[in-house]
Amino acid sequence: MEKHINIIITAVASLLIVTLAGREFIKNHKKESNDKSSTNVSENTCEDIPDTSTPEADILNPTYENNKEQFYISEIPDDIFEKMQGKSYKADCTLPRENLRYIHVLHVGFDNQVHEGELVVNKDIADDVLEIFKELYESGYQIEKVRLVDEYDADDEASMSDNNSSAFNFRFISHTTKISKHGMGMAVDINTLYNPYVKTVDGELSIEPANAADYVDRSKDFSHKIDHDDLCYKLFTEHGFEWGGDWTHSKDYQHFEK
Repeated sequence: MEKHINIIITAVASLLIVTLAGREFIKNHKKESNDKSSTNVSENTCEDIPDTSTPEADILNPTYENNKEQFYISEIPDDIFEKMQGKSYKADCTLPRENLRYIHVLHVGFDNQVHEGELVVNKDIADDVLEIFKELYESGYQIEKVRLVDEYDADDEASMSDNNSSAFNFRFISHTTKISKHGMGMAVDINTLYNPYVKTVDGELSIEPANAADYVDRSKDFSHKIDHDDLCYKLFTEHGFEWGGDWTHSKDYQHFEK
């Protein structure tokens, strides 16, 4: 009898051990499954989140093809011509309005951002100027400002000292009845502060604009300097323009004319 009791106790104990072991196995298996499921959800969530960051190289993409509608030539719009009255288009202006063209461009500023620009030029150079500004834009060439000189009341000194690049501004050459190249709309000035007009008058150096003294010495290295290695010089001269920096009687480093 005692032997049978021992056998029963042993069997019950074995069954209890198996039951407990089974429960532990199920518990561990569920935990492992949950952990794996959690890991998969986390991984899938990361994969499903789109990358909205913008590569640095794409912040500025100055390509003409993407922005070609911003480069155009037109006859002088009425609102622009009205702003020019008594400023760049003075009362004694002998150049017909029909000889001038309005040019709208984009340019890369000193802040490395894209800006709109406006120029008025003679119709004979309009296509060349537009093409040059397209190429400067695509290359990322920096021009700080391209505004109509009328925004400065057609005051050349004010425009140049603000480093504004511009073209038409009617005037006669001093002490003559001959219209200047700018007066004909046949000249363009680029980054004027860094590329001043320098000449000697009565033995004294004249600098225009007056605040450009730091940029008279062209042997120095500084940003935005136009010289024979500069892209702006190369493009304008390739299109048949003459550079004022090559003059002998004076130096007009900002100036390109036809």
